Amino acid sequence: MYENDQNKSNRVLFIYSELLNGNVLKKKELAEKFNVNEKTIQRDLEDIRQFLDNRFISNDIHNDLIYDYKDRGYRLEHINRMKFSNDEVLAICKILLDSRAFRKDDMKTILDKLLDCCVPKESQKMVTDLIANEIYHYIPPMHNSYFLDKMWSIGTAIRDGLKLRFFYKGIRGKTGHERTVKPLAIMFSEYYFYLIAILENVNYETQSTNPDDINPTIYRIDRIKDLKITTEHFSIPYRDRFEEGEFRKRIQFMFGGKLRRVKFEYTGYSVEAVLDRLPTAKILSENDGKYVIQAEVFGDGIDMWLRSQGESVKVLT
Repeated sequence: MYENDQNKSNRVLFIYSELLNGNVLKKKELAEKFNVNEKTIQRDLEDIRQFLDNRFISNDIHNDLIYDYKDRGYRLEHINRMKFSNDEVLAICKILLDSRAFRKDDMKTILDKLLDCCVPKESQKMVTDLIANEIYHYIPPMHNSYFLDKMWSIGTAIRDGLKLRFFYKGIRGKTGHERTVKPLAIMFSEYYFYLIAILENVNYETQSTNPDDINPTIYRIDRIKDLKITTEHFSIPYRDRFEEGEFRKRIQFMFGGKLRRVKFEYTGYSVEAVLDRLPTAKILSENDGKYVIQAEVFGDGIDMWLRSQGESVKVLT
């Protein structure tokens, strides 16, 4: 006996409408509601899945029908909401190219994958054309080394709370040292990726280029050699956890050191640029284009920035 087409249409439309509304549907409950068996509901779901796949082929909008093991039912996963738009991908490509963080071949591979995964086929050529000149003239960082595998190892150690051991030779170092650290975070700044970590078993008076340097310490990942993840676990109390956002606001040029408070007078063209460069900065006063600004910062990087401003800045304290 064949099923009434009207009954099937009503049932499939009901299921599709419930899925669009974000509901999780269970075959048994649907079968009881419409007085059919679960195999019939399964066929309805397959019809809906086929319809969604056909829509994706025609307009690059993909809503996938999946089984949610947590809620034990079927729901729509709105993949189109998770995709980047063309303008967003273009902006990300521009940021990546301006970062100059990778070798040229690595940068090209990353951009190709980004375009292939996130941009509709008919729009890929347009985005590629808009960045083609920058790719052609792209200049990699001077170290020109591959380090993405190190970043993944460091990330794994951070997640699992495992200490790292490696050989490190800093910018001003002549011989280098073996380091054992508790890894806290990976950060990016001024063309380089950095490991933020707590250093162990080091005499700062004899082995640090800056005796006032305090934990956490900062390491350029491309300068890390012979990286090993140890089997030694560590834990940090929640109250003492490292907060990348707060650290980022107070660090300049990734130079570590003590927490300092600086106050200076600014008479340049754009006080907005100063506030963007120093997220903790506050304007204490303003008089005819002369600003008195105060900020909290870590280390000596702020001194480099202040000197770079020339006559626009006068340090007060």
